[in-house]
Amino acid sequence: MRINVLGPLEVWDEGMRVGIPGEKLRSIVAVLALSPGRPVSRNDLIDELWGEEPPRNAENSLHGHIARLRRVLAARSGKPELREIVETSPSGYALTGAEVDAACFEARVRHAESLGDEDLEAAAALLTEATALWRGPALVDTGQGVICRIAYSRLQQTRIAACEKLFDIRLKLDQHRSLISDLEQMHAMYPFHERFCAQLITALYRSGRQADALDAYSQMCERLSHSLGLDPGHDLKSKFYGILRQDPALV
Repeated sequence: MRINVLGPLEVWDEGMRVGIPGEKLRSIVAVLALSPGRPVSRNDLIDELWGEEPPRNAENSLHGHIARLRRVLAARSGKPELREIVETSPSGYALTGAEVDAACFEARVRHAESLGDEDLEAAAALLTEATALWRGPALVDTGQGVICRIAYSRLQQTRIAACEKLFDIRLKLDQHRSLISDLEQMHAMYPFHERFCAQLITALYRSGRQADALDAYSQMCERLSHSLGLDPGHDLKSKFYGILRQDPALV
């Protein structure tokens, strides 16, 4: 079984998608998938589902949702044995026997980091595979419980750092022309993220598009000033002045 949380929740079994109805059931699957093979306590699951206003019989309600989830997994997959992937333990509930895209993403990022600068092409391949796992905002349809909110923040930060690293590597590998569209996409998604803008204007400048690079910088300055009342940071400014004096280090 494959569970994807890097976007809308998806559960797949042998190429067939198993739909999980209802926000609470999706939240249970997501929380268990974020700790694959490890039990999540009943109290944590109750807090995730109901926050500060749990029902009077919260533990019974949780048990009912777990029972329904098991029925859904069995009925929609046509496999009664899939009920068993949600295990009951003395300390709570655990998800077993499932591959999770978030775990695969983080493992590839760690592997790429372990390579350092020893094999840039291998690191780029790993980071490309990792970032390609994303289909939209993580955990987008699984509620606003504390566990999912914290996981969302952590995964988003890791995604941004992975993209920054990937783009730096591709610039080192002289892939600036093919990199421009990816950088434009990320810059549009994160319009106040200066690192993506700095990488974009570097790629544009190296591709012989100095006017476009300066225009991208000017738009970023205007956005920062009008929306946040800020000036660009040192790194972005240094890229701008490097372009103006045609610094050989930028090529």
